Amino acid sequence: MAIRLSLLGAAALTGVMLTGCANMENKLGRGVNNAIEPIRLAEMRRNVEQTALARPGEVNYHTGVVRGFNKTLARTGIGLFEIITFPIPPYGPLFENSITPLPRHPDSDPQRLWADALFATDPDIGFSGGEIAPWLPANKFYVHD
Repeated sequence: MAIRLSLLGAAALTGVMLTGCANMENKLGRGVNNAIEPIRLAEMRRNVEQTALARPGEVNYHTGVVRGFNKTLARTGIGLFEIITFPIPPYGPLFENSITPLPRHPDSDPQRLWADALFATDPDIGFSGGEIAPWLPANKFYVHD
């Protein structure tokens, strides 16, 4: 009898975890997005740009690199924490006063959709416009723009 109750409890807990709670999905998605920040380097590029624009002549690019590196590490740590704890409340973003919930990109590099048939199909020529290889840092090559 005890084995049946424990199996029933385990099945119920698994069912609750896998039902697709929107809060858990948002927390896990935000965590994965933040955890891949060392690959994307959006915080690094943004902080170098913003430091150079905010106080030209006062600071050099190294200050922006250090700030960007610090924010990249912070965002990665928060992302890993959110991945590990996604089924556990609270589900809202953490440390909003120092790190924005979603990564910010440099103002000089607006993010666009990939050149993919999923987002924009063109049956006449077989492909459509968009960014080529968007995962490469400082990529500025676009098709049909």
